[in-house]
Amino acid sequence: MKNKMKTLTMLSGLTVASMYTINRIKYSLYTVKNYLKYKENNYYEWRFGKIRYCKKGSGAPLLLLHDLTVGSCVYEFDKITDSLSASHEIYAIDLLGYGLSDKPYITYTNYLYVQLVIDFIKNIIGKKTDIIATGDSVPIAVMACHNDPEAINKMIFINPKNLYESNLIPSKQTKLLKYLLETPIMGTYIYNLLTNKISMEKTFRQDYFYNPMNIDEKDILAYLEAAHFPDYSSKYVYSSYISKYINTNIIHALKEINHSISIIGGKEEPGMDDTIKNYTYYNSAIESVLIPYTKHLPHMESPDQVMESIHMFLHSKTPLQTNGHSSCK
Repeated sequence: MKNKMKTLTMLSGLTVASMYTINRIKYSLYTVKNYLKYKENNYYEWRFGKIRYCKKGSGAPLLLLHDLTVGSCVYEFDKITDSLSASHEIYAIDLLGYGLSDKPYITYTNYLYVQLVIDFIKNIIGKKTDIIATGDSVPIAVMACHNDPEAINKMIFINPKNLYESNLIPSKQTKLLKYLLETPIMGTYIYNLLTNKISMEKTFRQDYFYNPMNIDEKDILAYLEAAHFPDYSSKYVYSSYISKYINTNIIHALKEINHSISIIGGKEEPGMDDTIKNYTYYNSAIESVLIPYTKHLPHMESPDQVMESIHMFLHSKTPLQTNGHSSCK
């Protein structure tokens, strides 16, 4: 019996040691290229941690909010920031828990990010700003605008999150998953299995891009770096994200805000037509445009067409369209 216990203890120790070694190797492999370090990097000392942001250009301020999927960060806007900075003062931030910002061991919520956005606008930008938000960050922009309407001007939503999905709340199963992911070694090992290069490549091919030929290897590597920098701490925001802690019901806020809003959707993004209909049902003033041959990240796959739509909306006093939605040609 003692020999069996000793063998079991040794095997358990070897398993843990192997997991730890694999975790360290993956961090080294995924963060060696430094794709996320820009010369425009700045840091905002927020009360929950340092927030990395890139400031570029001059003109009316424009805040860029990346998606909340694993590996998301300011790199998402890399192909349009130069064009945007020609006529705007661009602020692209890594939200807390993402990219090169701090990644504390906390539960991440919509309210946390709403406070970050409002504080950043007031303390760093210092004046009313336009916002471009992608996917899961759209509810953050909506609630920030509702809570402090004087801080925000126009808003552009790129493939906004479905309103039904935004309403989902944590369940017993998702709470258990969050707890498991946040365990020191086993949770980190699971996180690495879920966020390796193979899974990231699959996500880009199936979800992010319509045409796989448009995917740049650098894009995948940059997302992997963001998901694993500087160590295992990226898993904390991921656990809150997949466990629905960042979700919130935005329908009430969407109906009440009185700001100019435009939705830019990937024409091949599943369910985007219905999502746009839902948003315009609760706020009929919302404009929309679909970018052909793109899916979830049209600003990475077809940046020129997205820039055309952004420019038309931000610099025009007339709506892009009045009924339904249009497609860029």
